[in-house]
Amino acid sequence: MQSSALSNNDIKAVIFDLDDTLWTVAPVIVHAENVLYAWLKEHAPKAVKKYTIEQLRDKRLALMGTDARFNYDLWALRHTSLREVFDEIGEPIGKADRAMQIFADARNQVTLYDDVLSGLPLIKQRVLMGSISNGFADLEAIGLDHHFHVSLAAHRFGCAKPDPRIFHAACEALECQPEQVLFVGDDLLLDVKAAQRVGMQGVWMKRREHAKDDALLYEVKPDAIVTNIHDLLPLIESS
Repeated sequence: MQSSALSNNDIKAVIFDLDDTLWTVAPVIVHAENVLYAWLKEHAPKAVKKYTIEQLRDKRLALMGTDARFNYDLWALRHTSLREVFDEIGEPIGKADRAMQIFADARNQVTLYDDVLSGLPLIKQRVLMGSISNGFADLEAIGLDHHFHVSLAAHRFGCAKPDPRIFHAACEALECQPEQVLFVGDDLLLDVKAAQRVGMQGVWMKRREHAKDDALLYEVKPDAIVTNIHDLLPLIESS
């Protein structure tokens, strides 16, 4: 633990971000896209002839601006993009459902940070636990769902961080006031600052050494900075 400025309020719950807080997400997405592309080569070869992986990404980016829903529902964004591709090449658009299952299965093949499996049970022994994610990782498929009393995903809830509604909904589900909750995440703006704005205490999970001090860059002052889940124990026990 690098610093702490927690208030004296009793901590009754810890809510975690998922991607880049419990596992590194970038290589997972790259792997999932490669798995899907290999599936397309076999089951929809015309799609591969027309689009590279990079062009499929560009198509999703262009599609994002066409519907506000796509800003928080990344599953729907990918699914809609694939339906359009299949329609363009004369494949049944229903194939998009199977394609998304292929992608989702690979997307849930995450490599947890070393402290996750040992740290989460220790936190759960002391306080309630929840998660909020803008991605669509499946905690049940990953094998972590039993640790959490509530898990909210943006694509199911209807809005994404930093929208205060998803933070308030998690607090209500845990029957806690915001000031009784630690929110732990890697993103200073979407996690730390957004949580602080609703009255939670924002903890920055700083997994990697940053080239520059991002906290100063974004003018965010985390209530605490930790580098692994075990660092949270003193924060909870001293509250």
